[in-house]
Amino acid sequence: MRPVLFFVLAAGIALGCAPVRAAERLVTVTGEATVAVVPDAAVIRIGVSSPGHTAREASDANSKQMAAVLAALKGAGVADRDIQTSRLSLQPQYDSSKPGAPRLLGFRVTNQVSIKIRSIDNMPAILDGAIAAGANEMSGIEFVVSEQSKLLDQARDEAIADARRKAELYVKAAGGKLGPVAAITEEGSSPPPRPLAAMRAAAGGVAVGPGERELRAAVTVSYELGQ
Repeated sequence: MRPVLFFVLAAGIALGCAPVRAAERLVTVTGEATVAVVPDAAVIRIGVSSPGHTAREASDANSKQMAAVLAALKGAGVADRDIQTSRLSLQPQYDSSKPGAPRLLGFRVTNQVSIKIRSIDNMPAILDGAIAAGANEMSGIEFVVSEQSKLLDQARDEAIADARRKAELYVKAAGGKLGPVAAITEEGSSPPPRPLAAMRAAAGGVAVGPGERELRAAVTVSYELGQ
């Protein structure tokens, strides 16, 4: 039995050491890069909330008012493909200020659409027109970059270059030589579009500020060590 036990232990030690020896022949680093860009498009939710004594009265008022808002959006150059219904609701309104069962006061219909504005320069005029036509709800503004994929590719190129720079630095300091790439893993990319930090509706119009976004790419690269 003793020879068999010795063989099993020896095999276990050999198998356990094999990955360690392989790992010693690699250098793994993380490369990062960011590209700063000003957003050139926006997505916003805008709509109409209408009260009425009856559900029909509220619905009719809302339909009429919403039709005017949609006409204003299209008249300002927003295409049909860039308008999508995001919320449609009918809610009863109650008076709960007095003891006893709540008293039904009427109904409220809310109709909200999500619109994509493909040029931020046109946003003030588009929003002003919608508000003048009867829009009384506005929320969820997001600024986006229309050419995000292309700009991210630039960040990816720079992230790979950053990884190679770090790997060469480490290997040179250790007295070695950098070999070919063994593996590349993308760790992350740009965060989702940021909501607008602030928007104010003033008498002279709606003022907006898109600010600046950073598109980020990060990669983990493993290089073989040269002979």
